[in-house]
Amino acid sequence: MTSNSVNADELVAFAEFLADQARSILREAGAAPTEIQYKADASPVTDLDRRIEAHMVSFIDDRYPDHGILGEEHGSRDLDAELVWVLDPIDGTAPFIAGIPVYGTLIGLARRGRPYIGVIDHPATDDRWVGMAGKFARHNGEAVRTRHCESMADAFMTNSNPDYLDAKEMSAFTALKSRVRYVQYGGSCYAYAMLASGRTDIGLDAKFDPFDVFAPAAVIEGAGGIVTDWSGNAIDLQWHGQILAAGCLEMHEQAMSILANPENA
Repeated sequence: MTSNSVNADELVAFAEFLADQARSILREAGAAPTEIQYKADASPVTDLDRRIEAHMVSFIDDRYPDHGILGEEHGSRDLDAELVWVLDPIDGTAPFIAGIPVYGTLIGLARRGRPYIGVIDHPATDDRWVGMAGKFARHNGEAVRTRHCESMADAFMTNSNPDYLDAKEMSAFTALKSRVRYVQYGGSCYAYAMLASGRTDIGLDAKFDPFDVFAPAAVIEGAGGIVTDWSGNAIDLQWHGQILAAGCLEMHEQAMSILANPENA
């Protein structure tokens, strides 16, 4: 598919269709026990993770066989394609296993390697965010925007789990933590959706992969926010590691400065 043939409305609608499919499977499963295994990095995975991703991939293969796919559970193909679907069937598998309803399905679409379209779907709370980087973001059909926060002392920050940070990252995180008003832990992708909705100001994590961040990045950037690595570099399909999301340029620049020089914070 060439850039001239991209139909953004059609792609957004298809991304939501995929979210509907994932939500249907998750709701059907409900509280039923799931088969739990552990990956090489000790993170859990369930039979539903694999089933949902395979289901979404089957629809992509049928509708857009020339698109690439990067999935958490079933690998990738054609990552050099102009359009690449970036899938996380259950973001927050550990909360899902524990019955804590912050888990969701992430459906991202990369264009030329960058976040383009994103869906963050939360079936447990009946919430869905849809966005296109630089264009729009919606929560359950209503437009959302990130909020403007000029003072780090007023900033509300989220972090998925500080256990994922190595010693150097923890030093930088601690310096930033000492400057913000409050840090909330453990929200998985729901925390990044809240940033897009203007409820928080900074999202900071590490040990992330593209499927963890492409959908949230498109939504946040569609809502007026910024998503990069800790040094301000753009994320792409080969990226892995640290993520910094902010609701406005001031917060992003101040956070990067602290992360780069934690000893001066």
